[in-house]
Amino acid sequence: MAVLAGGFLWWTLAVIIWLAIAFWPARVAARKGHSFFGYFVFSLIFFPAALIVAYMVQDRSGSLAA
Repeated sequence: MAVLAGGFLWWTLAVIIWLAIAFWPARVAARKGHSFFGYFVFSLIFFPAALIVAYMVQDRSGSLAA
């Protein structure tokens, strides 16, 4: 039974880390005026592409980056 509890702990930790990392591209895209939720879901499915796209999309927020 202890083995099952240990496995559950590791899976829970992995899911928490996966969700936390998925916020990175979503926040980058949101700062540029794009959908936070859309990029968050995209990042959950395919993180590397979401991160690249988030940094490459055009800034629609209207603020000029220095």
